[in-house]
Amino acid sequence: MMAISANNTTPLFGEGASSTLRLVVYLVAAIALMIADRRGGWLERLRANTGVVVEPVWRLAAVPAQWARSARIALADRHELSEQNAELSRQLLLAQTRLRRVEAVQEQNQRLQELLAVQKTLGLSVQLAKVIDIDFGPYRRQTIVLDLGSDNGVKVGQPVIDARGLVGQIAEVRPHSCTVLLISDKSHAVPVRIERTGLRTIARGTGALDTLELPSIPTSADVKPGDKLVTSGLGGRFPADFPVGVIRSVGNGASGMFASAVATPDAALDRSAEVLVLHELANPVGPPAPAEEFGPPVSLKGSDEPAPPVATAPASEPEPTPVEER
Repeated sequence: MMAISANNTTPLFGEGASSTLRLVVYLVAAIALMIADRRGGWLERLRANTGVVVEPVWRLAAVPAQWARSARIALADRHELSEQNAELSRQLLLAQTRLRRVEAVQEQNQRLQELLAVQKTLGLSVQLAKVIDIDFGPYRRQTIVLDLGSDNGVKVGQPVIDARGLVGQIAEVRPHSCTVLLISDKSHAVPVRIERTGLRTIARGTGALDTLELPSIPTSADVKPGDKLVTSGLGGRFPADFPVGVIRSVGNGASGMFASAVATPDAALDRSAEVLVLHELANPVGPPAPAEEFGPPVSLKGSDEPAPPVATAPASEPEPTPVEER
């Protein structure tokens, strides 16, 4: 056998009669197919059926590209959502901070209005002070630190109040700050009066911010839970009739000779942010004011006309001595 040369190719339409005949046959077949497809549309159906068969193949071929595109979209969406979430979280935090600030300002405004109302009611010389430090504890002194000191005219012993009641008195003074001993401290005592009955007694601190003790109440005294305690004004340290607390319970004292009571302070000892420092008493102790001098009417003062003479009663003439007849 001879090997067929690689460059030995036979043309589809060669020269000669046979080639021309084949060309005619192909042209006639093509024309017939076009006419048949034009009238019957069978070639369109063939293409449709072929597409149905081929569709799964090109869909399967397109799966990797779709996965890649979906992955890119998912990553882009995730990144965008992450940025949006971070931005929304920042805006939410900022809005919450502003809301808390507004609420804090409203609360401070309310407290200042209450303190201003107390100042107008008392008619005393007071100073507004802010609480800058606290020292609460069962085994420590109950104190707070204010932002006023000796440079502001503060002195030891001045009473301190808030909008609800008595807070305590100043125990230490520094140039720019002072320490207030609260009425709840064990070493603190306040002369008080029961508003309903007028009974005077002493309220002592117990070391707890929400409890005062009245250990020396006569057993025959009319004291009930709910009675209000006010300062009595005795001793000249605290202003009279200022709220101190409310009696919570009444019982027998340890000695059996006196009754004892437990009261709740009116002042917000653990919550006050602003307080008032009193500089004078409502009822100052001292001699009475001098009486007004009496004199001529104001319309006559400063006039150049001489004052009218004061009328005096005429002197009585001596009675004549009777002459004795001879």
